[in-house]
Amino acid sequence: MPIAFIDLQAQRQRLGQPLEDAILKVVRSGAYIMGPEIAAFETALADFGQAPHALSCASGTDALILPLMAWGIGPGDAVFCPSFSFAATAEVMPLVGASPVFVDIDPYTYNLDAAKLDAAIEAVKAQGDLTPRAVIAVDLFGQPADYPAIAAVCGRHGVKLIADSAQGFGCTLDGRHPIHWADVATTSFFPAKPLGCYGDGGAVLSKDAALHDRLVSLRVHGQAVKSDIEGKTFEHDPKYLNVRVGMNSRMDTLQAAVLLQKLGIFADEIEARNRVADRYAEGLGDLVGVPAVIDGGVSVWAQYTIEVEDRDGLAAALREQAIPTAVYYPIPIHRQGIYSGYPQPGGLAVTEAKAGRVISLPMHPYLTADDQDQVIAVIRAFVGRNAG
Repeated sequence: MPIAFIDLQAQRQRLGQPLEDAILKVVRSGAYIMGPEIAAFETALADFGQAPHALSCASGTDALILPLMAWGIGPGDAVFCPSFSFAATAEVMPLVGASPVFVDIDPYTYNLDAAKLDAAIEAVKAQGDLTPRAVIAVDLFGQPADYPAIAAVCGRHGVKLIADSAQGFGCTLDGRHPIHWADVATTSFFPAKPLGCYGDGGAVLSKDAALHDRLVSLRVHGQAVKSDIEGKTFEHDPKYLNVRVGMNSRMDTLQAAVLLQKLGIFADEIEARNRVADRYAEGLGDLVGVPAVIDGGVSVWAQYTIEVEDRDGLAAALREQAIPTAVYYPIPIHRQGIYSGYPQPGGLAVTEAKAGRVISLPMHPYLTADDQDQVIAVIRAFVGRNAG
């Protein structure tokens, strides 16, 4: 059988009948929107992610937009982020009227470089056209960004910190999840993510009860929450009392039911992903650039990404053996035409260099040793033929 890039069917077979029963229970209940599984999943997610509060929503993109809205970030404001990421990371700023400011990455972890972030914020302050308001640090490929250093920069400049864990939910640094340092942590449950549902979905983890209340309101068209109606009489559904401009970003109950089942095996899958990553590093580390994980960090390995000189040639050699690959990301965000005019103080030399070299290999908890050995063998043969 061909090697799967991400094997969702193996996971589905492992989950078995309880997963199908959970789905059927929702179908039979009729509670398709904001059913009881939503609250149960939010509680379980907050517990897993070491956060006091978790809010489910319709997508990982909405999870980034919601805190920006809650903080009133908009025109004239700057939000700093890497360009070496999916477009959604920067897309949310123009959607609220703010400006993304692109910052270069660390050459070893591919995550936001704290020193370059500090310099970029200083440069924007000195120019005076934009007001620094927030930073979005991305847990690229599944590993945590350098949150102690990034949070220190944010603290010095008085800006909010969002941990974009769309690829990295479950990652830890010294045993702590990103929310320990960030104001909020967001994630995506797109099916290909380490913790993915059977459609679209996202979540925002937070530590501030008042912020969580605003997020609850914004998720459903700016509906009234308890703090909005204290001292008032309103005996109807709070979604019909709209006190702020919000959006429609409810997670389907069906997705929460799926995620509850997957969350039960997630810790075990993270361990399995790390075994696969260790095997790749052992088999390839002497020939190609393999990922470096931050000291004290545990990655969830959304992707296993290596660096090679002839990326396209390697992809073709693997394809000939029915081995799939992917490139994250061939065109950095700042080189996409629609984003090319936004600031990039200090330049993006590392981002530019990495975009032409990276290629991601099959990675999932159910990748067998035999299949992985085949991937490694093809890569070693290709690199050996092209050495020198």
